[in-house]
Amino acid sequence: MLASDSIGKEFVVTCFGESHGRCVGVVVDGCPAGLPISERDIQEEVDKRIPLKPQIVSARREKDVVEVLSGIFDGFTTGAPICTLVWNKEAVSGEYDQIRDVPRPGHADYPARIKYGGFNDYRGGGRFSGRITVAFVMAGAIAKKLLGLFGVEVLAYAVEIGKVKVEKKLTIEEIRRNTYKSPVRCPDLGRAKAMEEEILKAKSEGDSVGGVVECVALKVPVGVGEPIFDSLDADIAKMLFDVPAVKGVEFGAGFKVAQLRGSENNDVYAISGGDIVTLTNNAGGILGGMSSGMPIVVRAAIKPTSSISKEQKSVDLSEMEETLIRVRGRHDPCIVPKAVPVVESAVAVVLAEHMLRAGVIPKVLREKG
Repeated sequence: MLASDSIGKEFVVTCFGESHGRCVGVVVDGCPAGLPISERDIQEEVDKRIPLKPQIVSARREKDVVEVLSGIFDGFTTGAPICTLVWNKEAVSGEYDQIRDVPRPGHADYPARIKYGGFNDYRGGGRFSGRITVAFVMAGAIAKKLLGLFGVEVLAYAVEIGKVKVEKKLTIEEIRRNTYKSPVRCPDLGRAKAMEEEILKAKSEGDSVGGVVECVALKVPVGVGEPIFDSLDADIAKMLFDVPAVKGVEFGAGFKVAQLRGSENNDVYAISGGDIVTLTNNAGGILGGMSSGMPIVVRAAIKPTSSISKEQKSVDLSEMEETLIRVRGRHDPCIVPKAVPVVESAVAVVLAEHMLRAGVIPKVLREKG
């Protein structure tokens, strides 16, 4: 049985490292041999994690230079486990020593201390920090490269930050063109500016904001998914909930389906260019735990950053008395921009897993000539 640090049965992802430990890394086992990929390909995805506008992100700016330790040789995957990592070089841990007995509201400090008897690495949240998601992105880079060979594209983008929402329907062309032009990773560049202002306002008040990341996967073949307990939407949701800040997941029309009648919610079938399509996509591209052939659309709700400079109530566990805490150090006023490539990677990893299980992706991609 796999440990809880691993996910997948065919495309197995195991992550390791802590926020202030020596490194954060990932092992991907089961990637087919013959996939053309390089350190540079993985680096390009990792670089997407940090927006270039310093005002909206943490002052901790790791260079995150990707190192591939195994599984790639002469520009191709070998079929062996792929191990990649980045080193933690910018961690400053002193602030955490001062509050090690005072759990930060919104963080996993207290349950982690109880579960692991106080032996857990408390610095920066340790294993429970958003820092570990760099491992998700490295795995996602491999998954996206693999999916691309089979015509599948995965795109994530911000659609809501704080009280600012994208109101219009975004086109795929807009998403491809604009997402990474915006520091907040929003393809609607007009709303993106308002989102920046929302973040900076919260930051000026010593507070933070959350938001929503939407992800669409295009050209996923029909019938990918393994019902009942390994259904495609269940596995995507599980992987997304493994992202530390995610508190809600919905597909297609999501919770709005509760307000619809069957005649409104059902996606009726039609023929377009010889292909079976549906005229709407309330199901979000998944029916009965299997891909329907329509775009897979999923949204993840991202909570406000828990570390804020406002004074909050907590308890001193060493004295067993109530106290106050003001979290110091370097923290993001909003983690939605960083979460965009993480959500994209999480969805890509699950799709790679299920396309391998369905036999759509073979174990060897090409014969070496």
